[in-house]
Amino acid sequence: MKRLAGIICALALAGCAGMEPAASQPPSGWAGAWGASPTIPPSGGKSFENQTVRQVIRLSTGGSAVRIRFTNEYSDKPLEIGAATIAMAGADGKPTGEFRTLTFGAQPSVTIPAGAPLLSDPVTLNVKALDSLSISIFLPTATGPCTCHFAGTATAYISAPGNHTQAAFEPASTFTNRAFISGVEVTRADPRTIVTFGDSITDGTASTINANRRWPDVLAERLAAVGNPRPISNQAIAGNRILSWQSPIFGEAALARFDRDVLSVPNASWLVILEGVNDIGMGAANPPTAAQLIAGYRQMIERAEARGMKVYLATLLPYEGARYYQEAGETVRSQVNTWIRTNTEAAGFIDFDAATRDPANPKKMRADLQSGDWLHPNDAGYKVMGDAVDLALFK
Repeated sequence: MKRLAGIICALALAGCAGMEPAASQPPSGWAGAWGASPTIPPSGGKSFENQTVRQVIRLSTGGSAVRIRFTNEYSDKPLEIGAATIAMAGADGKPTGEFRTLTFGAQPSVTIPAGAPLLSDPVTLNVKALDSLSISIFLPTATGPCTCHFAGTATAYISAPGNHTQAAFEPASTFTNRAFISGVEVTRADPRTIVTFGDSITDGTASTINANRRWPDVLAERLAAVGNPRPISNQAIAGNRILSWQSPIFGEAALARFDRDVLSVPNASWLVILEGVNDIGMGAANPPTAAQLIAGYRQMIERAEARGMKVYLATLLPYEGARYYQEAGETVRSQVNTWIRTNTEAAGFIDFDAATRDPANPKKMRADLQSGDWLHPNDAGYKVMGDAVDLALFK
């Protein structure tokens, strides 16, 4: 009997030795190919009634099916979607080819409860990395203030009255928010997703409208160019802080929105955090201490690692010359960056500070990389940031 047990054990061990580790064979599934974290509407925020809103997004990666994550998370009333479609979009943002109807539990319309997100049914559609989609939503009844992402850095189109989801239309007006959509997911063989989390510098503030020049866009292009088009879900909010919030459109504090905007992204596997300069700058002469910000980073690291994610912290960019610059804040930024570069709690770091600072004055961004406010990079600055990321971090 002992001999038989030994044979069984030996066979089991031999079988295990020939198996690949589970991590090297990721299962197919949903990936977060695009994201835009919703924010709290300000008093008198944008609303719609009997109008079609058309928005264009660029996918970080491809897949064989697509679904949209809609959001009504900051409304106190239900949101009625009378119809919705997706289509491929051309370089000019206009829809091309067939309009594909989105359904919700096999129905062409849906009402999203107040305070809730909602996923559409999947649509079979072969898309490639860096393809653009046109998403059209007909809103038949008064929406109330929009659950929007306010720094969309892309043009959205509002129709004349009526349902125009199935055809091209000349817009009655435009705006640059993301309205009622917070994510686009695709199915793919390797769905492991990168989440970029932060404030306006990850959101792409001051970059060229409709040009996809944010640093996560640059990273997506680089990954696609080497044949490794990782899904990237950009969950940054302009004006956001780690520890507190100041304005509705700046979103809830990072620690408050973390579970929704990071942990709910399907197959989130890597997290890049670039946040803290608004805590420092908006704190003026009395910013939070480095220890307080580091405690916030530690919370995010622990919550992400508990889900099996690798966390990369990014150093805070120089900001001397910005309207809220203070020497007290610069001291905190320097202390935080020192900790980011030396800590062993995260999986690694990305040195955006070193990539963008002026060698002659490390407190200040290089003049050719800043947008004019000495806080936000310009397109060239975002390109330098995207190029500074080691692609080997996402193997």
